[in-house]
Amino acid sequence: MSVIAVIINGELRQFDHPITLVTLLEQMQLNGKRIALERNGEIVPRGQFDQQLLENGDRLEIVVAVGGG
Repeated sequence: MSVIAVIINGELRQFDHPITLVTLLEQMQLNGKRIALERNGEIVPRGQFDQQLLENGDRLEIVVAVGGG
């Protein structure tokens, strides 16, 4: 079994098995929050989060929308 290494917001994270973006967001306690997610330079539509598996070398940027005034 090989480790999957990804960069998330500039920080290295490693996983011992492939996970979906939905699972990643659950682990980061971001499930249900308003976010924008970019994977390897491309915006990922929310409807595809459960279909995309992280791959070794992926670079993710996750931005959480903050409300207020």
